[in-house]
Amino acid sequence: MNKPTRWVTENTADHSHWYIERFRRLAREGADLAGEARLVDAMLPRSARVLDAGCGQGRVGAELAARGHLVTGVDADAELIAAARAEHPRPRWVVADLAELDLSGSGGPTEFDTAVMAGNVILFVAEGTEEQVLRRVAAHLRPDGFAVIGFGANRGYDLTDFDRHATAAGLAVEQRFATWDLRPWRSDSPFSVTVLRR
Repeated sequence: MNKPTRWVTENTADHSHWYIERFRRLAREGADLAGEARLVDAMLPRSARVLDAGCGQGRVGAELAARGHLVTGVDADAELIAAARAEHPRPRWVVADLAELDLSGSGGPTEFDTAVMAGNVILFVAEGTEEQVLRRVAAHLRPDGFAVIGFGANRGYDLTDFDRHATAAGLAVEQRFATWDLRPWRSDSPFSVTVLRR
């Protein structure tokens, strides 16, 4: 078993509950919570197989499922997965550490057209496991499949390391943007959205 994720070590015990309630409130207030899903959906054929890696309470995966895709969401936080199952029963939700991800015995798809990691997921994996996480995600992509990964800058994991880890995991950087609505990326952009191809 890998060491605890930063989601666990950097947050209080009730953080997962707070996180779930925060997004419920945003949804009630009419916030646009589907931007990541719109981008990924535009890149996919209909009925594609999607791995929502670090899915949280299912916000992105549920939206992609509503658009007709076959979604498997994975998160190490059992409380978030429980909320996803309760609120979005259509996709498949799995409790698993991304650094150890192996869906071969899970009874569902094991090879995906795409993987999406939204919401700074890569920043919350256990420190030092970023390359292993990318390897495990890449191992679940079909040949020529792609991953879309977004995270904020200046939070302890820079793009130079990310690109190096992605290359080691067998993923090639294909595109990079500053936002999920495809604004151009610059070296001083506070956020990055990277498309990686297997």
